[in-house]
Amino acid sequence: MPFLGQDWRSPGWRWVKTEDGWKRCEPFSPALEDGNNQINDISHTVILSGDDDDDEEIYSTEDCEFAAKKRKKYHLGNNTDSQCFYREKWIYVHKESTKERHGYCTLGEAFNRLDFSSAIQDIRRFNYVVKLLQLIAKSQLTSLSGVAQKNYFNILDKIVRKVMEDQYNPRLIKDLLQDLSSTLCILIRGVGKSVLVGNINIWICRLETILLWQQQLNNLQMNKQVNNGLTLSDLPLHMLNNILYRFSDGWDIITLGQVTPTLYMLSEDRQLWKKLCQYHFAEKQFCRHLILSEKGHIDWKLMYFALQKYYPIKEQYGDTLHFCRHCSILFWK
Repeated sequence: MPFLGQDWRSPGWRWVKTEDGWKRCEPFSPALEDGNNQINDISHTVILSGDDDDDEEIYSTEDCEFAAKKRKKYHLGNNTDSQCFYREKWIYVHKESTKERHGYCTLGEAFNRLDFSSAIQDIRRFNYVVKLLQLIAKSQLTSLSGVAQKNYFNILDKIVRKVMEDQYNPRLIKDLLQDLSSTLCILIRGVGKSVLVGNINIWICRLETILLWQQQLNNLQMNKQVNNGLTLSDLPLHMLNNILYRFSDGWDIITLGQVTPTLYMLSEDRQLWKKLCQYHFAEKQFCRHLILSEKGHIDWKLMYFALQKYYPIKEQYGDTLHFCRHCSILFWK
């Protein structure tokens, strides 16, 4: 039977055989490994001398190991780069926890272990990760552990940097920061009444950082691309119309319609907005919120934004997290 650890209920450690014997591998960053090697080079007996030679205290090997473990834990908790050292593509989700094992069932543990840092670099997963962060900001922020909160803001920082560099979908990030700042204002005002992990000063600093991000995004200027080749305006009308029919968000249609007068004319098509309403909402919902134009026709454009306030719209993502019910695996496809 292989030796797993001191506690028979623990999940076990990874051990590597060296010339000096078996040593345990821990998932620390390279910077921490250098510090750990220095700690391990300390002699087995440490002598601390005071003003008097008679006041010398001799610490045993167990005391040294205990101090080294405490120092490792301290550095691990305060090093922001080490918060994202897990880069797993999948995790096993236990249906229930027992004394023998503890499953990674909570949102914070799944957020810590799954590779969200690489996911935001993939354009197929970017919108999905941002939407997940927005849902956490609205309702699940207080359920995250301290480490999960650090990972949350580290990933959010990477998202803001990516948007500032690539100028990709800044409106989506603005909505996320707006919801997050509103939630933090409520939690900070009601501190003591709500469960808020961490010091209040840390959360005030985080709120100030969010306000700074919002200011940077508001001042973001789109770079004009100089290209002498074929542009969007050179495409035939039927192809431009086909592109507009591919959009699932009404704000994207309005934004694209502001590019040229031709696109504006195509973006105001009643049939386009009717198809968009039929895609997102049911016919029973149309009857409750009918909006007629001056000519007596249904104004499908206003209908879309009116229905959006009352009912959720369908969301499309290139790639999402998947869960296998047979294997109980949560994974990136």
